[in-house]
Amino acid sequence: MLITNGFLVDQPIDTVWAFFGDIPQVAACVPGAELTEEVGPDHYEGSVLIRMGPVKLEFDGEARITDRNEDDRTVVVDASGADKKGRGQAALSLNAGLTPSAGGTKVDVAIDLQLSGAAAQYGRGMVSDVTAVLLGDFATNMTNRLDALSRGLDPGQVQAVKPASGLVVGLRAARMALARVFRRFFLPYRPQMS
Repeated sequence: MLITNGFLVDQPIDTVWAFFGDIPQVAACVPGAELTEEVGPDHYEGSVLIRMGPVKLEFDGEARITDRNEDDRTVVVDASGADKKGRGQAALSLNAGLTPSAGGTKVDVAIDLQLSGAAAQYGRGMVSDVTAVLLGDFATNMTNRLDALSRGLDPGQVQAVKPASGLVVGLRAARMALARVFRRFFLPYRPQMS
């Protein structure tokens, strides 16, 4: 399943690009993610903890940066992992691109996500909504870390990212799903004004 999203960062493109080059900093912005080892250049092992409703999924896996283009300001990350309880697997390819925007940088993200097992039992819409919530949290965390760096603070002083809470993520994703249903069924029937 392909999931796309974008967000604005109030920092120059060179600053954001340098941040994307520091993978431990980037991983610290992902809710529930933890890097455990740098296996080699652009190759990391770690874990991700996500709660979706009553289901808690904890994946151990690895991520590799397979392409980093300085000229185009794009990066490609391939990651895969298996649930610690053997209930499923996940694989993703993430493409991120930076472009200058008025007063900052636009970050466009495309994720090709493949799930099997317990996580795959949720519908495409729910997984897409949960991913959108997590990307929104990532953008907020990244902005906070970049702001701390620009003020000369140690980014380690920025509040640590908590695992993705099932209740919070579930409620936010449910709100997105309800908004999608509302738009789909009610907006087309809006009376036309003459």
